[in-house]
Amino acid sequence: MSTAFLILMTIAMFAVLGVLITGIFSMAKGGAFNQKYGNRLMRARVILQGVALALFVLAFLLYKK
Repeated sequence: MSTAFLILMTIAMFAVLGVLITGIFSMAKGGAFNQKYGNRLMRARVILQGVALALFVLAFLLYKK
């Protein structure tokens, strides 16, 4: 597997993790930040998960033996 593709997959996974943690802490704290950005954070998480999953599927299809 190419190094660039592996780095891209790792970045996608850490992006999902970052948005997930931000969303969880936002919901736990509540307040104006959660009201303003809660839905956007969860929408971003779903989109990033889709990107990460697509990269995994692409890696499986391109690099299977």
